[in-house]
Amino acid sequence: MNFQNIFSWVLRLLAALIMLQTLYYKFSANEESVYIFSEIGMEPWGRIGTGVMELIASVLLLYPRTTHLGALLGVGLMGGALFFHITKLGVEVKGDGGLLFVYALLVMMSCLLLLYFHRNKISELLTKFKTK
Repeated sequence: MNFQNIFSWVLRLLAALIMLQTLYYKFSANEESVYIFSEIGMEPWGRIGTGVMELIASVLLLYPRTTHLGALLGVGLMGGALFFHITKLGVEVKGDGGLLFVYALLVMMSCLLLLYFHRNKISELLTKFKTK
């Protein structure tokens, strides 16, 4: 096993564990989660839908043949999270010290690096769509 493969697994696990850890809060209608999605006008369907999409992204990240798809989905989800933090919520939400913002950044950076590592699969995917 080479360094890139080990580092890829570290990135996969980091991104998946962060997203999976937040599912409890989204699916249990935790006060902070409800507040966040209410502030951006997406409560409850945005909270539940985002949770489902994060679960799908985590599973895709952990399965080697679909890591690139999970990373693409993760970049999209975290892009949305960071957008709302910057435009509506602020870096710190309800006194969390910016923890959710940092988690979103970590997942985003992990997924971007995974996309770089799996760029050949992304290229193949784009080629398939071009020829159809």
